[in-house]
Amino acid sequence: MTASAEKQPNKSYKICLAGFGKMGLAMAKSWARSGLIERLDIFDPFAADGAANNISNAHIFKNNNDYFNHARDWDIFVLAIKPQTFDEFIIPSNLPESLPVLSIMAGKTLADISLKFNGQNPVIRAMPNTPASIGMGMTVAVSNTRTTATHKSTVDDLMSAMGKFLWAKSEGDMNAVTALSGSGPAYVFYMIEAMAKAGINAGLDADFAMELARQTVTGAGALSQSEGQTPIKVLRENVTSPHGTTAAGLAVLMDGQFQDIMHETIKRAANRSKELSET
Repeated sequence: MTASAEKQPNKSYKICLAGFGKMGLAMAKSWARSGLIERLDIFDPFAADGAANNISNAHIFKNNNDYFNHARDWDIFVLAIKPQTFDEFIIPSNLPESLPVLSIMAGKTLADISLKFNGQNPVIRAMPNTPASIGMGMTVAVSNTRTTATHKSTVDDLMSAMGKFLWAKSEGDMNAVTALSGSGPAYVFYMIEAMAKAGINAGLDADFAMELARQTVTGAGALSQSEGQTPIKVLRENVTSPHGTTAAGLAVLMDGQFQDIMHETIKRAANRSKELSET
């Protein structure tokens, strides 16, 4: 995978955002914080009134005709709808063939999306994760052959506003990407739950144990980011004194079972992602 260049966006964009759920809102807030919105046309029949009031230059449309009227003005069309509604979703008939389409729908392939757009538009498939809502996300994308360097630059700007952004080598990587980083926050949250329960089992009060677990994971993640050139193994070893308390705990975690569980976790999630892409 290749990292997008770290750069300040040099322009703002006219964006259509179809779907305004949690991730749609997270993206819109990130773009607004980064000054990327010239105009944001949001299409979601179920969006709450006033849902975009705090996002500059944003407009919510709840029927097809209203948002169709702006189709030729957009710089990019972003699909953040639920995958199960994709087949019934209506594409504007006046959508320019050169307009890039960015999808964050899990399980929908480049071919699926391209077919919906009659095979004409540049298509980019991206997988963000929920920390994007605070600008700390991990997003990976892949594109079809109609996507130009200019289109990719636009996607770089929009996705980098949400955190770290990488381009995958091929679409074949996306199931594993979904399993590792797309679903990954849930695994970390469960680890926090498990650590807190273990603290309670060791005699700590519940709230106290949870605060320790949350901050420990948050701090470790921040340190790993801050020390980005230092191998994770070295960071682990820096905490581990010979024959000390950390070594005693790691002896349990590193007996092979934890790694086997993680292998199976990623494998099952990746397989499920593949199943969804084939339905």
